[in-house]
Amino acid sequence: MVSLVPSLTEALAATDAGLLVGTTAWCPPVPGAERLRGTKNPHVRRIVALAPDLVVANREENRERHVRELRAAGVPVWVTDIRTVPGALASLRRLLDACGLTDPGWLAGAERAWAAPAPASGPRVAVPVWRDPWMFVGADTYAHDVLTRLGAVNALAGSPGRYPHALPGDVRADLVVLPDEPYPFGPGDGPEAFSAPSVCIAGRDLTWYGPAMTAARDRLMRALER
Repeated sequence: MVSLVPSLTEALAATDAGLLVGTTAWCPPVPGAERLRGTKNPHVRRIVALAPDLVVANREENRERHVRELRAAGVPVWVTDIRTVPGALASLRRLLDACGLTDPGWLAGAERAWAAPAPASGPRVAVPVWRDPWMFVGADTYAHDVLTRLGAVNALAGSPGRYPHALPGDVRADLVVLPDEPYPFGPGDGPEAFSAPSVCIAGRDLTWYGPAMTAARDRLMRALER
């Protein structure tokens, strides 16, 4: 199997690392798995040469043309489209079932963690994902659903697009949440650009579905309470 999605690589490796013969350079290291360039520019010819039983991709992280090229070459491709926490858990279970894997402990732990009810109220937050130009987490995204389930209100939810553009001075929020990926935001980015207080988090807690989900909820809750 080849995984072109870092979070799914982590999920598969945590369940049965021997399944993976290839991953992207952005994925967690997997012993014996070949690095096949990035999520946006995978080494399609090399993947075809490896003749995997399945390639795992994601609608948001990977390009449709690469999926078409792989399928045209006779390589089966499983494409996920994750936009909510329940959708992530259901998709992970379907993928593991399709691979003939028994339910791993991390999946049950993630289901328990996210079964907790959301707090009655939380801060109004803005979550940038890029700068130059500034882009933020909008509605209809996995990260937005995570925020909602933590009781937070996404300040950019009403803006057009899943990752709307906005100038920092136009964003009205109680708290700015700065993830360290895809853009590597750091402590200096908040005070430099925003009038609201800011907090740095591990981006994987907000956007990775898989084993990271087991502890992500508690870490994010603590971050939002600052």
